[in-house]
Amino acid sequence: MFDFEYSFHWITVWNVFPEMLSAALVTLQVAILSMVLGLIIGIFLSLGKDSSNEFYRTPSVVWIELSRNTPALFQIYMAYFGLGSFGIHLSPYVAVLGALTFNNAGYLAETLRGGFAAIPKTQMSASRSLGMTTFQAYRYVVVPQVLRKVYLPMTNQMIWALLMTSLGTLVGMLELTGKTDQLQSLSFRTFEFYLVTAGMYFVMAKIILLGSRIIGYKLFKGDA
Repeated sequence: MFDFEYSFHWITVWNVFPEMLSAALVTLQVAILSMVLGLIIGIFLSLGKDSSNEFYRTPSVVWIELSRNTPALFQIYMAYFGLGSFGIHLSPYVAVLGALTFNNAGYLAETLRGGFAAIPKTQMSASRSLGMTTFQAYRYVVVPQVLRKVYLPMTNQMIWALLMTSLGTLVGMLELTGKTDQLQSLSFRTFEFYLVTAGMYFVMAKIILLGSRIIGYKLFKGDA
């Protein structure tokens, strides 16, 4: 039968736990920044894809199609190794942030398009009739309603971004997974380190979901 002789050494993990927490903060930082930047770019991409002007439509379509139909790992490699071939050398942090922003923007653009489609066209014309510019109409009338409609799908994208930061370890970024790889290689307590790291990702994901629900309730009074 199965002979289990493994001895756990949790103290090894506990001794370096502050380092893992610092790495977890880097993970959260990259995930949040990539979402914020991706959301801003995604708004322009969604409007650009529905534009009748090819100058705006074509690059928006290309961006969305590439980001949604190529692996996130490939996008990180392109940012880190691909651009390096042209003399553009990015740090692992910037490369991962840029790649995840690129990917998030593409997915969020399609999510936002659904939100824009749900807003009656008459709201734009009514805003314009009140003397608002097109930018003001989007800023104060249309976009707030769109964000309310797509708020919950965006929280799923946020979890996705959090988990995808783990790919950064493949280009040498010391986020949570990268730091765990480094620490476990020094002690060979692989099981303990990866189990604790998995638990940290789980807790971060649940905190994000809970925080999103609280923020959504405060912003939208339970309508999100």
